[in-house]
Amino acid sequence: MKKIFKLFLRSLLVLFILLNIVVIFQAYKFTHYYERNEVLIKKQENKTGWDISKEIMFGANYVKQENTAPDTVVQTVQLVTANNLSLEAWYIPVANAKGSIAMFHGHGGKKSSMLPEAAYFRKMGYNILLVDFRAHGNSQGNTCTIGYKEAEDVKLAYDWLKNKGEQNITLYGISLGAATITKAINDYPIKPSRLILEMPFGTLTNAVEGRVKMMGLPAQPISTLLTFWGGTLHGFWAFNLSPETYAKKITCPVLLQRGTNDPRVTAEETNMIYHHISSPKKLVLYENSGHESLYKKEPQKWEAEVKTFLQ
Repeated sequence: MKKIFKLFLRSLLVLFILLNIVVIFQAYKFTHYYERNEVLIKKQENKTGWDISKEIMFGANYVKQENTAPDTVVQTVQLVTANNLSLEAWYIPVANAKGSIAMFHGHGGKKSSMLPEAAYFRKMGYNILLVDFRAHGNSQGNTCTIGYKEAEDVKLAYDWLKNKGEQNITLYGISLGAATITKAINDYPIKPSRLILEMPFGTLTNAVEGRVKMMGLPAQPISTLLTFWGGTLHGFWAFNLSPETYAKKITCPVLLQRGTNDPRVTAEETNMIYHHISSPKKLVLYENSGHESLYKKEPQKWEAEVKTFLQ
């Protein structure tokens, strides 16, 4: 019996080590984006059984999404991070502006994906600053830290508008963008006039769980291991990355929005963020939307809520 028990323990240890090796590779790939000429990306229908097996074991390669051309003339802006990464942003001014709105996309996204929302903000009379996070779109870098270092990107955009003399600055974020805004407010002395937060995750662990569930895998222990290794690979304690906690530092009015069919961000996460906001706030639920552009899915409702909030 002792031999069987020892063999059982050794087998468990080997399985645990193998699981961690697989998770380390997955965590690395999940937080890295490459230029299109750096890696070979095959279409799903062209992948062999070996290609699929490699992705399961070692993760898939992700490339930066290419921005589509804006529908209006823009000023291309370069924001430089503390470690000398150049972030590309588009500035779109309007005549007799009421203020400026800095806009931040989701994980794996790009600034041009928010052009429809930006067009409505411009129609309302706001200057726009659309930002590619580091490792996304046309910005430099290959590493995404799911909001940890990207908080600096938000601060750089805010400071750029502030240095232009703008006093009325609204920060708008979708998913990762919304979560990162909360961390920027927690980490830096920035004072936006308003926030529009759409689908922010409650904690990084929650965000990882949502993604794992969408892959059809058991949430635990994979989510915990991915969170641990994702942070460890990039030099921070990932379990402390918590927008629901950062929300306590918010002092300006907030419009918090979520799709009720969201498979990634739970109602509990949204409610915790909302609960921790002590400033004037409004929570809006979109009954026909999931984890996607709420504007594209339910444009009339989105426009009405945003217009009321910004007036």
